[in-house]
Amino acid sequence: MPDISLTTLVLLCLAAAAAGWIDAVVGGGGLLLLPALLLGMPNVPAAHILGTNKAVAIVGTTGAAVTYVRKARVQVRTAVRIGLAALTGSMAGAFFAAGISSDVLRPVIMVVLLGVAAFVMLRPSFGTTQDSGPPTRARVVTAIVLVGGGIGFYDGLFGPGTGTFLVLALTAVLHLDLVTASATAKIVNVCTNAGALAMFSYQGTVMWQLAAVMAVFNLAGGLFGARTALRKGAEFVRGVLLVVVFSLVAKLAFDQWSG
Repeated sequence: MPDISLTTLVLLCLAAAAAGWIDAVVGGGGLLLLPALLLGMPNVPAAHILGTNKAVAIVGTTGAAVTYVRKARVQVRTAVRIGLAALTGSMAGAFFAAGISSDVLRPVIMVVLLGVAAFVMLRPSFGTTQDSGPPTRARVVTAIVLVGGGIGFYDGLFGPGTGTFLVLALTAVLHLDLVTASATAKIVNVCTNAGALAMFSYQGTVMWQLAAVMAVFNLAGGLFGARTALRKGAEFVRGVLLVVVFSLVAKLAFDQWSG
């Protein structure tokens, strides 16, 4: 356990719980959890922050995924296949990350997110219904290649908003409602988080004691978030989605300006 005050530990645990809730509903919990770790432990190396973040997040994501699978219409096999493609894509993205400037990527991602927000607001029916039958083979292949491989590559290359992009892309490609898309995205996230955590563990950059404490709160937030989304439905998820998208745009804009 790093040398931190009790107040800091309590605040980190509360941030972990809130991040678990956000991530379970619509993705984007890292927007809260990672900055909280960075602010709470400014003298800890970034690699240890990232490793600990993954160790915490995977617990809440797994709990949310299990809750969704038990209650929602989730094609687990399809989700795992997309997750494995995302894992491969993230490794490829990480390989190229050193040669790409985040200062170039941030404005592009901001424009894309604002376009997404406009689309969701102008199409109130987006993600409120789902095709009655299973997705066609063509849509599944498209999801594996574009959603899994493409967004996985983005996650390894840059990262912010990956969970939110997954929800939006799965809704569009597989014609899912937002609740089922969020459920599917959680399974994909478990796959990608597991790969990243394995690498951080191998490198010895996970603060396991702190992660274990925070993970309890992240799990509670994830379980509560999944149940909230299932109970309140797609319209509620749509509202949270817009809040997360605009928050992500604000964060990217701040990072661009401050950098």
